[in-house]
Amino acid sequence: MEFFSAPWLSALLAIVLIDLVLAGDNAIVIALAARQLPQHLQKKAIIWGTVGAIVVRSAMTVGVVWLLKIPGLMLVGGLGLVWVAYKLLVPQGAAAEGAHQPVAATFWSAMKTIVIADALMGVDNVLGVAGAAKGSFDLVIIGLLISVPIVVWGSTLVLKLVDRFPVITYVGAGVLAYTAAHMVVSEPLLDAVFDPSLLNRVLAHAVLIVGVLGAGWWTARRMGRTTAVSH
Repeated sequence: MEFFSAPWLSALLAIVLIDLVLAGDNAIVIALAARQLPQHLQKKAIIWGTVGAIVVRSAMTVGVVWLLKIPGLMLVGGLGLVWVAYKLLVPQGAAAEGAHQPVAATFWSAMKTIVIADALMGVDNVLGVAGAAKGSFDLVIIGLLISVPIVVWGSTLVLKLVDRFPVITYVGAGVLAYTAAHMVVSEPLLDAVFDPSLLNRVLAHAVLIVGVLGAGWWTARRMGRTTAVSH
């Protein structure tokens, strides 16, 4: 496609819309992973988490044709994202252990969560951008660059909201669980289970969302009681 031609501009618009919709998940996971860090490290985690997201997404974009041939990719990614959503609801590091854990360990723990979640969630974004670009490498690069400010700004906004309204943590985890369910039901290997039945798709979404939120709430509550007793 030629630069600034009608097909090029329409593909760019599609990529921007894809980034606006799908980069929201990345912003949520970065903000929730950074929320338990000391305030002076939160901005650092957002910046480096975004860098990690772009690096992971760039590598996946380069190998998108190969990725499309991997059977079970969406299923494995979806199940992995279920675990990430659950872990975001459970107090980690210093917050869970009475601040006895070094700050550096907590920071790198947050970074690990961010990078893993980005890799799992990046499948939808990579496939969407690559499809909209229609083989145009310049559009793929532009799409990656556009996603950077979206993720940074979105993470900062979500983090501020979480500090003010902690219940948003559960909303964010629910969004990630929904994304995980969407990936699972979109797995071609499971077409025989989900394609013929809307009920099966709805049940899969409900079970994963309720299961993640319920398990996260119960574990956090139990850990809170344990901490109270120890003190």
